[in-house]
Amino acid sequence: MRVFLKQDIEKVGMAGEIIRVSDGFARNFLFPKSLAVEITPQNASFYQKQVKEVEHRKEVISNQTSMLAERIGSMTLTLKRKMHDDGKLYGAVGQSEIAEALAEKGVNIAKNNIVVAKSIKTKGSHEVIVKLTSRLQPRITVTILPE
Repeated sequence: MRVFLKQDIEKVGMAGEIIRVSDGFARNFLFPKSLAVEITPQNASFYQKQVKEVEHRKEVISNQTSMLAERIGSMTLTLKRKMHDDGKLYGAVGQSEIAEALAEKGVNIAKNNIVVAKSIKTKGSHEVIVKLTSRLQPRITVTILPE
């Protein structure tokens, strides 16, 4: 069954795309949650126009996202925290602290888009991934220094 997606659905497709899905997935998941509309011969031309508009918007957003990825990739964040004499922090530096530090530099990223591989509990440099899209995931260096 061909459907037009109204919203982004992870591992399925992005809003504005026409995709082919199984009948059961469409009827039991997509349609009840109003995430998609079935493509019929009567409405096919309307949704084809919608797809063209969405593709143009996606192209503009893609260009902006790649510029943001370059900007983020060149950043180094320095955070000062209280720590023990042996270099361990009293607490851990998490996604929200990194998101706040990025916001101070003018880059607003949701904290759930920041991936910290291992909890940051020691001083020094740590690498963090910022998920912008499934393909664009720049890495930034977070340096922890004692206060």
